[in-house]
Amino acid sequence: VIIKNMEKITLNNGVKIPSIGFGVFRVEEGGEVVQSVKWALEAGYRHIDTAMIYKNEDGVGKAIKESGLPREDLFITTKLWNTDQGYENTLKAVDISLEKLGLSYVDLYLVHWPTASADSDDSGSSYLSLDKRKDTWKAMEEIYKSGKAKAIGVSNYTIAHLEEMKTYATILPMVNQFEFHPFLYQKQLLDYCKENNIAVEAHSPLAPIADPKSKEHENMNIEKIAIKFNKTKAQTLLRWSLQHGVMPLPKSVHQERIIENINIFDFKLDDEDMELLDKMNINLRIRRDPTNLK
Repeated sequence: VIIKNMEKITLNNGVKIPSIGFGVFRVEEGGEVVQSVKWALEAGYRHIDTAMIYKNEDGVGKAIKESGLPREDLFITTKLWNTDQGYENTLKAVDISLEKLGLSYVDLYLVHWPTASADSDDSGSSYLSLDKRKDTWKAMEEIYKSGKAKAIGVSNYTIAHLEEMKTYATILPMVNQFEFHPFLYQKQLLDYCKENNIAVEAHSPLAPIADPKSKEHENMNIEKIAIKFNKTKAQTLLRWSLQHGVMPLPKSVHQERIIENINIFDFKLDDEDMELLDKMNINLRIRRDPTNLK
């Protein structure tokens, strides 16, 4: 496996995070997640991204343990689910996640969504939006101070949610993880995070080629650029994220794809390639839209 210069990004508290992570969203608990994470670690990934709601923290923990890799070489992220928000609940939730993972700390703990309610349908409409952000973040800061998380952050927060944080946070988030790919190039949010020293992670970075919703917008530019560099469409999309200073979190349960997705450090997209991909934005969301989460 050839990985040249796996880059690291330094968070605003000095913690270093590998610039590409392995995501396990919708990877089944048990054999599937254990095997996938093991393949990822063998391929050179050191950054694993899970969440309580993925219901596979046990399997991730098992794979970490069985890999035999030193804990300090790994970067493990998990997330607080909506219905666990609130001060007391958050403090309990991190302990449950740590127990499942079999770890004494996570490297990054994220608030999964800006709402404390999970009542939504798949299209993201007709849900009740509950705001427990202030109390939740107070607990997140305690978790950080206790050492149970080396860094804390948020996921799916918009500029409005991040601006609101300035009114109640004593420690600002180190990371914001949100949907980011050429069909949803959230430039304003990206620029805001950069200006405020918040590192950005991309969930769903391969949506333009992996998600059925994207099929009708299939774009030949991705393929053209991939052919030019003798790379796959997935590698091209991941490289686009990286060159925007964003950490992509691709997922796969296929060993060859897992290996392929991390081999993106031996080429660089040209300015015109980046521009072409930037211009593909059509504000297409694969996951639900957090904009209206009050």
